[in-house]
Amino acid sequence: MAHAQENVTGPGSPGTAEQDLAALRADLPGFRIWREETCGRIRYVARRRLKGVRPHTVVTACLGELRQEIERACPQIGFSAVRPNIARMYDYLLQGKDNFRADRQAAESVLEKFPEVAALTRANREFLARAVRHVARQGICQFIDAGVGLPACPNVHEVARQVTRDARVVYTDNDPMVLGHARALLAVDSGISVVASDIRDPDALLAAPGVRGFVDPAQPVCVLLTSVLHFLPAAEADAAVAAFKRLMAPGSYLVISAGTSTGTDPGLIRCLQAAYADTAPVTGRTAAEIGAWFTGLILARPGLTDVWAWRPKDPQRPVRPTQARARLLAGVGRKPSGGPAWQP
Repeated sequence: MAHAQENVTGPGSPGTAEQDLAALRADLPGFRIWREETCGRIRYVARRRLKGVRPHTVVTACLGELRQEIERACPQIGFSAVRPNIARMYDYLLQGKDNFRADRQAAESVLEKFPEVAALTRANREFLARAVRHVARQGICQFIDAGVGLPACPNVHEVARQVTRDARVVYTDNDPMVLGHARALLAVDSGISVVASDIRDPDALLAAPGVRGFVDPAQPVCVLLTSVLHFLPAAEADAAVAAFKRLMAPGSYLVISAGTSTGTDPGLIRCLQAAYADTAPVTGRTAAEIGAWFTGLILARPGLTDVWAWRPKDPQRPVRPTQARARLLAGVGRKPSGGPAWQP
């Protein structure tokens, strides 16, 4: 399996200038970085790849200074090939190629003790596709995939358009690497928008230029929060869900999958917390707490259940994991008529 280019030698450590340059490129993939030599003088240039990232261009004679200038000017970039990343670890668990050694090592530290996590991750992706297909069949043609992560087949627009050819999809995330991949691979036409946003602030998300005017606030929309809420502290996750429910027009759908502490081996939760320690918190919620997110919504059958058990392709023979030490719960809820619609 091919993987993203990487180099573990960092600037300032022993090694050639070429190795230091390769390491800097790996740590800051949001910038195109190269070396120039003019009249016997060497300089290094970094130019942004992602729209909206500042600075646009940095030029210095020293790689260490180049790194410092970029990290000082835009600390939100947060790129690192030597620290595990949520999206890249998830990509590895789905057998993707957009991950680095640190991501694979962190994921393997979990799989070594709990190998069923890989199958559960794939089951979550399959649930996403089934949920999108179900919602599209209800006549929904607007989708917001919040915390989308790196592209993984099938993507939301691919599934939705199998049912509704003119389905519009907004992909949102706060990870610049994810946004770069989404803009390059997912934004294939005018019916797809990629927006930098944080799921903890739904009001700002829905007011963003790539959403406002693209999503009709008076019409139902499907908001997808799949495998993201357990990476937030409990209070922040609860507030985000409540805000999305408040803002959605009547007839809208909320799709959620999240890790639960109910029926999950406590050792797995501790293992995940250790693996993601430098990236995000891991919060195991009880089944009752996850069920509370759907308060005020009408749950589609079979209600809140394991991801693999939500309307499987073959109801007689659902693809149940061989071990039950890890659980992700899933549900699809519809906002009933009678409530106020979101007003931009």
